[in-house]
Amino acid sequence: MISRFTKAFFFIVLGLFLLASLAMLHAPSRAYIDPWTGDLFGEGGVEQDLRISPNAATVAESVHGGVIMSKLGNATAKAELGRATWKLLHTMTLRFPEKPTQDERDALGSYFHLLSRLYPCGECATEFQLLLKKYPPQTSSRRAAATWLCFVHNQVNTRLRKAEFDCANLDATYDCGCGDTPIASSRNEKTNTLDFEGEIGKDGITGVGIIKGGR
Repeated sequence: MISRFTKAFFFIVLGLFLLASLAMLHAPSRAYIDPWTGDLFGEGGVEQDLRISPNAATVAESVHGGVIMSKLGNATAKAELGRATWKLLHTMTLRFPEKPTQDERDALGSYFHLLSRLYPCGECATEFQLLLKKYPPQTSSRRAAATWLCFVHNQVNTRLRKAEFDCANLDATYDCGCGDTPIASSRNEKTNTLDFEGEIGKDGITGVGIIKGGR
């Protein structure tokens, strides 16, 4: 008859054998977590990023959040800031693409909402946020964006008891003067650093002779 000690010893040996078999089938993991970045590294490199990336709700919250700036008490500075900002915004919408992509439309809409948070005049920013909530930015085309902004501008003028702006003359009032010529084609040939057809014996700016090296 087998004693209890023998049975116990047998089961222990069997258990150790099973554990050894499992270890042979599944090699021990050499992965580790970088304590600084949160990346999970293994033998094949980065296997998984454990960091939680910002989701769409978090991004939307940062764009559509509340006003950040405080009240601007200097009336002169407030007026100058307003004129400069309207010039920037009208010029920007008049330069907006006629057929924007979805990314471009999202960028313009986000710009207006971020401006309503970061505008240096806190009380002005609060009023602008109310206007954005009542009249959301129109970004389907250049005409839609420019017309929407002019309408919003006139809403502000009405509240401030100023004359209504003529939206039909936007182009003449806020013409940036830069035209529709692509940036690449508007470069001056004299300042083109990759122009190898010019005189290479002298420096193009100083006129000093260039020392030629040898082999």
